Amino acid sequence: MAYIEQVSIEGATGKIAKLYQSAVQRAGDVANIIRVMSRDGASAAASMNLYVSIMKTDNSLSPPQREMLATVVSNANDCFY
Repeated sequence: MAYIEQVSIEGATGKIAKLYQSAVQRAGDVANIIRVMSRDGASAAASMNLYVSIMKTDNSLSPPQREMLATVVSNANDCFY
């Protein structure tokens, strides 16, 4: 099994600290996918900006449709959602 060292919430600084704070405000915790991306603040921030743009702003899909699509894609990728 692969292992990626992650930045802890307590040890987060700069962009990662801001990203973690946003995650906690949005979801109550920091998701594992965000923790895995924590080694590179710029890439993690860009990825989260894309996620928020797709999943949390008005677009042609309703919020339930977006969540269903994310669930189906995660299942197809054999990934826990």
